[in-house]
Amino acid sequence: MRTIISGKDGEYLARAVTLLQQASCPLALTGAGISVNSDIADFRSPGGVWTRFSPDEYATLEVFRQNPQKAWRLYREMGRGLIGKKPNKAHRTLARLERANLIKAVITQNVDNLHQVAGSSRVFEIHGDHQHLQCLQCGDIVEVEQQHYQADTVPHCPHCNFPYKPNVVLFGEDVRHLNTITNIIHQCDLLLVIGTSARVYPAAALPETVKQRGGKIFEFNLEQTLGSDSRGAGRSITDFFFKGDLATTLPTFGEAALNQR
Repeated sequence: MRTIISGKDGEYLARAVTLLQQASCPLALTGAGISVNSDIADFRSPGGVWTRFSPDEYATLEVFRQNPQKAWRLYREMGRGLIGKKPNKAHRTLARLERANLIKAVITQNVDNLHQVAGSSRVFEIHGDHQHLQCLQCGDIVEVEQQHYQADTVPHCPHCNFPYKPNVVLFGEDVRHLNTITNIIHQCDLLLVIGTSARVYPAAALPETVKQRGGKIFEFNLEQTLGSDSRGAGRSITDFFFKGDLATTLPTFGEAALNQR
């Protein structure tokens, strides 16, 4: 593993850029860390929603079906935290890399829609999105309005009167786009892992899958977190680790890749 710190390690940066340019199917996998600079707190960080709303008590499909009023206490808290948030430099860098055909798609664990707002056109949201409401009874989907998070009542579907839930994946629900993601990850020969420890499945399996198939892993985070692969305890699967704030490290890498085309 090679560690790259912005402003230093120019030789390693150039080697990483060359690998990206030579890759046939480079992808990005993003997590909560990419949105921190958009003032969206990681759910698991101190003060995050999971410290105030236990997932087992508020974020399961069973809880929603039995007590939607209670479940909506969590949904409102999450929704209010996304109002007015805008993409940051890291989101915009990925959109630029996609337009330049230097990445093929973004796989994200986030539900904030900021990749799309930044301009990324091929985004697979594993955990759904918080910009729409869905009816589990008839399948109706509508856009979220601020009043949904300001009111004390649970919104209901006008077609079947079933309670709406945000279009996010609750514990007990299947993740989204899994077949498509599985297919594309088996074509991937270079994966940018950005702002995530990739410890929650199915995202946790994606870097390992790419590595097992001979692909390269570039990790962007404050600390190196990707675990060992199945071929040896203690062996990192990361090839290049870009250490530091994502608002600096990812744009620096992106500019280098775009300028050396």
